[in-house]
Amino acid sequence: MTEINKVSVASGIQWVDIPGAGLRVLCGCPADAVKHLAKRGLILPHEVNGVACETGPNAILLSDNPLQNGEFANLAEFPVLQMLYKQGLIIPGHPNNTGSKPMLIGSIEQVESQMRYIYRGNYGLVSREEMIQAGTSGEQATQMMRLKLRFAFGRIRPTGDFLDTRSLGEESLELAAGVGLRRVRPNVFEFSFRGETVVVDLNLRPGESYQCAYPLGYHRFKPEYFSVIHSGEGDGWDVNRPCMSSIITHQGRIFLIDAGPRLADTMAALGIGIDQVDAIFHTHAHDDHFAGMTALLRAGRRIRYFATPLVRASTAKKLAALLGVEEERFGDYFETSDLVVDQWNGIEGLEVMPIVSPHPVEANVLVFRTLWGDGYRSYAHFADIVSLDVLEGMVTADAEAPGLDREAFERVRADYMVAADLKKIDIGGGMIHGDAKDFRADPSTQILLAHRASELTPEEKEIGSSAAFGSVDVLVAGQSDELRHLAFGYLRAHLPGVPLHDMRMLVNHPMTEINPGSIILREGESPGEVFLLVSGLVEKLRTRDKLYGSLPVGSLIGGSAMLDNRPSRHTYRASSFVRVLPLPAGLFASVVKRNGLLDRVRRAADLSAFLDTTNLFGDGLQVAVLGRIIDSASEMRFSPGDTVVGHDISVFNIIRSGRVERLVGRRVVDVLQQRDFFGEEAAVFGDPCLFRIHVLEETAVIQIPGEVLRDVPILRWKLFENCQQRAARFAHGCDAAAGIIWNNDLSVHVAHMDLQHKRLIEIANVIAEYLYPGADRSALTNAYDALVEYTRYHFAAEETLMALYHYPDAAGHCLEHTNLLSEVSDCATRVRAGSVFDSAAFLGSFQSWLLRHIDDQDRDYGAFLNARGVY
Repeated sequence: MTEINKVSVASGIQWVDIPGAGLRVLCGCPADAVKHLAKRGLILPHEVNGVACETGPNAILLSDNPLQNGEFANLAEFPVLQMLYKQGLIIPGHPNNTGSKPMLIGSIEQVESQMRYIYRGNYGLVSREEMIQAGTSGEQATQMMRLKLRFAFGRIRPTGDFLDTRSLGEESLELAAGVGLRRVRPNVFEFSFRGETVVVDLNLRPGESYQCAYPLGYHRFKPEYFSVIHSGEGDGWDVNRPCMSSIITHQGRIFLIDAGPRLADTMAALGIGIDQVDAIFHTHAHDDHFAGMTALLRAGRRIRYFATPLVRASTAKKLAALLGVEEERFGDYFETSDLVVDQWNGIEGLEVMPIVSPHPVEANVLVFRTLWGDGYRSYAHFADIVSLDVLEGMVTADAEAPGLDREAFERVRADYMVAADLKKIDIGGGMIHGDAKDFRADPSTQILLAHRASELTPEEKEIGSSAAFGSVDVLVAGQSDELRHLAFGYLRAHLPGVPLHDMRMLVNHPMTEINPGSIILREGESPGEVFLLVSGLVEKLRTRDKLYGSLPVGSLIGGSAMLDNRPSRHTYRASSFVRVLPLPAGLFASVVKRNGLLDRVRRAADLSAFLDTTNLFGDGLQVAVLGRIIDSASEMRFSPGDTVVGHDISVFNIIRSGRVERLVGRRVVDVLQQRDFFGEEAAVFGDPCLFRIHVLEETAVIQIPGEVLRDVPILRWKLFENCQQRAARFAHGCDAAAGIIWNNDLSVHVAHMDLQHKRLIEIANVIAEYLYPGADRSALTNAYDALVEYTRYHFAAEETLMALYHYPDAAGHCLEHTNLLSEVSDCATRVRAGSVFDSAAFLGSFQSWLLRHIDDQDRDYGAFLNARGVY
């Protein structure tokens, strides 16, 4: 009999069952992992001692990489909920509740990140102080915390109360009696039990994506003046449908409502590219409405993010926990705009009113309207809500007790009856979802029932309709050709300065629809037409070189091949219904040449072809971004032995040919070659560069000003990830004698303070590398300046946090900050004056300072904040 059973469930998801140890491990948990398990029969309904529940995993093995190929690799919220509630492992009196907690297994960084993310998924904002910081009044915060505590059964509990954690380091780990687990290499693991072993590989191959658990088909996208596309009617457990969501089109713009799991697949099935999305309206941050946020990071610009301040703060904290960054970074990836509750907020002709929805996390229902005819046409999106029966059970006359008062309950009842031309309602039932019967008397013209996995009951069918995925309700029909308007804008970006009559001539050609799966242009073929991609998704392939990418809308297919009179170097294939504007090759060439744009178009094609071969730019660039790069990029050459300094290290450099080495002091951190890059610290993130670049051979680089790249989320995220990996490699290369090693004993158990302490250690280790006779004085000075500035930033962040929570020892702590900052500043001044410190002495002094400050000061505020739910 086999001791270990392994099942390959889907891309990046495997199942390991060890019956002899009672261990069932979900290996890898990207979005909708639970749905994949259910479809494979690894989660099934059954009974235990007459109690209905489900089978499933009792442990989760996390990916070492938080992101793979641009997608979240670890989203344990719903798998954990399935274990705790649907299996009954946490339910009092349930036969499966034996006191044994489910396990979360992985690297210490990923385990801690998931614990914080699950915590925020359970509760959102966890204190009155966090709500006030987000912008609500003290009285509102008090009432909201009362209701939150009622949903939380009286107490906000740390995730460790529900989950057992096992951190896997370099050594093997015993998970259960006789069950061993070790890491073979990054993201590859070996289970062992009673002499048997199995290997689990959680890596995705280049170009591979996590799979969608349900078929979506292909749908034609047609922008209307005001319409609602139904992009999800299910819930987080529905194995056949996406989670409840909608897409609004208004005057040619596309607005998402929520970002559920598999958002990229949903959009592809509808024939909409991420770059076509104008904004997202966000109701709340539960995973079935949040897990698709990384898909929006793949846009060529910061997508606008509309939510109330409380929802925005809750979302930023959860995303920060998931990605291991500070929550202030949320604004680096989204253009945030706060909505005012209970008021109409105008957004270029579309109005939206958020209404507070009682829920365990901060949530709003949203009502949209646009002026039309003699009044307004409107759509109401009610996700997530709670049934009135459940809510009324929380009513209490005790103003101090968890719950809400009668007046607040009646206000919610009235809000539920807001009339709209079309209204989509969460009827998921249970403790935290709605009930159709609450809307039996709803005055809305049309009601749609959503957010559940099961079929509607006959009683529910009398109350509301259901909508199929991809169906559209047109509230105001469009009379203008929005796609042709978009085509005009895309062509204008490719052909700047072309007179209006030439543009009108090009745009006057008929639009063509291409079916999903069709090859538009094959590698080796010479194009007879140039295709402007107006809507839909197109793959760009050259498998012999392992190049897999996608084109953003607005791209030209075949343009450079036609102008250079050569065959296409790639195959282009429609992966959804696609609309293109075919332009005759001769006509397009004539317009380009007679307007003096041939050199620019060729330069754009050459640069784009090179950038497409890099990991950084391989996902394709929005036409406007590519245009800015072309207009601002320049080429620079360096000779062997050169050191890249000054302006050349303050711009973004991508190596076209040659090799350089990146050093800290005398230590080589890595060797960079064709398609690698450097200079992002200063150019994109505005940080001083702590590294030196030494040229090994004749090297040509493309230099791009940082301001061109800063607002491109996918580039910014990839660059940030690269910086994190480099910092980890540098830290790994340090030993106890040569640098300070971060370990969990230094943690104050407040995540963003730990992140800042790690950054201080990183800078200190860099300084130590420059403390030797003859070292680069400029690099040493830059590093000391960075330490002073980051120390000032860190101390200010600590002081803000202490003030927010009225930490009783804040005055003494702030005085200590003043003294320490003075010490660090004095050292920097002496370095600028020419002093040189001994490396070991500097590290000893810094480590003593840091450890003393953490032990004597920071641990106290950490414990104080932990007691108030801040981790």
